[in-house]
Amino acid sequence: MIIIALIFSACTLKKVEKHHGVRSLETIQVKLIEKTTNKNDILEILGSPSIKNSFDNDVWIYIERKYTTQSIFKLGKEKLIKNNALILEINTMGMLVKKNLININQMNNLKYYNNETQSNISKNSFVYSFLSSMRQKINDPLGKRRK
Repeated sequence: MIIIALIFSACTLKKVEKHHGVRSLETIQVKLIEKTTNKNDILEILGSPSIKNSFDNDVWIYIERKYTTQSIFKLGKEKLIKNNALILEINTMGMLVKKNLININQMNNLKYYNNETQSNISKNSFVYSFLSSMRQKINDPLGKRRK
């Protein structure tokens, strides 16, 4: 009885939810209006972005992820409930030019380019021989390992 009580005392009926990023990104992003909202407004509403890039325009990316634990029969395995990304493009004047909200269904439909980049390093090149000798020295620094 004591062992069973100890096992079930740590269990709860409410599922544990883990949040990462900005909560309720779908509802908050409605406040951002293209060509009227500026950088300061975005920082006030959403806070600092998860990712910042600078190309022709600034690109700010905000992420929201939400996990929950599954049933005890699946041994507490986590399940992804929400996976949203908000991509904001800001021009040089600091105004919001474009916004794009991508949800979990749209992420599953993304296409990836599958071509591979070919390397130009042959086995006879100086770079290949140098890197292979460095790898050998890292794996066996004293040179005592049998071949």
